[in-house]
Amino acid sequence: MQNTIKSDIKWVKNVFYDPVYNDQELHFFQEKKIKGVYDFQKTHNDYSETPLSHLKNLAEYLDVADIRVKDESYRFGLNAFKVMGGIYAVGKYLADRLGKKIEELSFQELQSPRVKEELGELTFISATDGNHGRGVAWAARELGHRSVIYMPKGSARVRLEAIRNEGAVAHITELNYDDAVRMCADVATENGWIMVQDTAWKGYDHIPLWIMQGYASMGKEIVEQLLRDGGEQPTHIFLQAGVGSFAAAITAYMVQHYQGNPPIVVVVEPDQADCYYKSFANKEGKRETVTGMMDTIMAGLACGEPNTRAFRILKQYAKAAFSCDDSIAALGMRIYGSPMKDDPHVVSGESGSAPLGLLYYLRKFKENQKVCVELSLDSESRILLISTEGDTDPVHYRKVVWEGSCPLK
Repeated sequence: MQNTIKSDIKWVKNVFYDPVYNDQELHFFQEKKIKGVYDFQKTHNDYSETPLSHLKNLAEYLDVADIRVKDESYRFGLNAFKVMGGIYAVGKYLADRLGKKIEELSFQELQSPRVKEELGELTFISATDGNHGRGVAWAARELGHRSVIYMPKGSARVRLEAIRNEGAVAHITELNYDDAVRMCADVATENGWIMVQDTAWKGYDHIPLWIMQGYASMGKEIVEQLLRDGGEQPTHIFLQAGVGSFAAAITAYMVQHYQGNPPIVVVVEPDQADCYYKSFANKEGKRETVTGMMDTIMAGLACGEPNTRAFRILKQYAKAAFSCDDSIAALGMRIYGSPMKDDPHVVSGESGSAPLGLLYYLRKFKENQKVCVELSLDSESRILLISTEGDTDPVHYRKVVWEGSCPLK
């Protein structure tokens, strides 16, 4: 059943939710497999953990037991998490071409002149709003290969230049994101290039899975940090979704890790690109798509077609999906940027902050009490958030955080 909370938020409870362990989907994200992914990522010289910050004062203010936020603005110096998928997918592709297991290789070995001589110079191609393409371009350059990146209409110039600074040939198109993906697939076929995309479709599934496994290692990092810091298992995870690869990867890892008592997963989307909200509202449980230009400040989530694998995972394990106005993301940006007391300061971009904006909205406005009850969101809840990007568009970040752009309605 679809529900509306004022005009800022719509939400739907996922009637297809089923907590039964689904080995067919989850075995790709089992502990041993993701440990191998994580171990490879850590062979890069610039690897370091990103912070898992404790917002204890905000938790008290919102009357929940705990709030932890994973701050991905520190990841490999690229200001966003997406490189975790790119570094593993590109590395796994090269390992397969060499006929070797990636678990037996390091990043440095893949950089060696011997590997370059054997494989030659390859070209990787991708469509992106910014963060994914920059991650692919960075991984390709680090490993001595080329990249070509296409961006949807309306993409920020600063994000285009960041991709070009990683050595890519990059252009902004007149297409929306999903059509840019299709164009890249055609160009890749015509030129014999390698498509590195985190959305999947019939006949294109292996590389998107590798990207998802690269994302899932963040879940492993979070679990290790919680254990080290004395934190308890989260009861709720609020996850932003575009095509859903990130949200599904974290969900799959957490469900298999916390078997028997998995956290409640809440999917958060922009209202201009709410394909999961629309899909969960579909009585037949079919994938729904959103078309058009999807005009939202949450550029990293402006995707209209769910990844097929991600959709299967989230359809089974997400409890609800929320379709949010841009003001919710802007609210989250300002909360992160104005911490309470000694809570840490987090620079979170438009796509990184929507889950916190939603959490605040649900806990602070009385008309949302029924929603909180339905989600078992109460004073005992331990919340996990992942701020997936920093200020990847600094000018717009300041407009929102300093000047108050996109206020609540």
